[in-house]
Amino acid sequence: MTGRFPITIYHNPDCGTSRNALAMIEAAGHSPTVVDYRVRGWTRPLLERLLDAMGVSPRELLREKGAPAAELGLLDEGVSDGAILEAMIAHPILVNRPIVVTPKGAALCRPSERVLDLIENAPTEFTKEDGEVVRR
Repeated sequence: MTGRFPITIYHNPDCGTSRNALAMIEAAGHSPTVVDYRVRGWTRPLLERLLDAMGVSPRELLREKGAPAAELGLLDEGVSDGAILEAMIAHPILVNRPIVVTPKGAALCRPSERVLDLIENAPTEFTKEDGEVVRR
């Protein structure tokens, strides 16, 4: 189904939210392109395209928990978008996840069920890793 409805997920396999979003995509019958951004890293043009597609600022995509955002001084109000983008390129973990891109749009899928609005054939019921049941 991926050829007719391409899906890319910028994924961290160590993140439960990211794993749940990927599982929901697969439960809908899709075989997405999975990008482990921690390994591949980011480029400024890619981040700018994703930010534009999602309609968010770099600060809104900045991961604070479990990332060195505070240690790098990125949480201060005066930090520019450019500085945040450069830090994201240098430290890929600073980008919150998962980001999902489909023909229906792009979004940071936190919570993971946000992915259901971006895919075709979304399951009407899905059980997350922690046992929470999501119903549409």
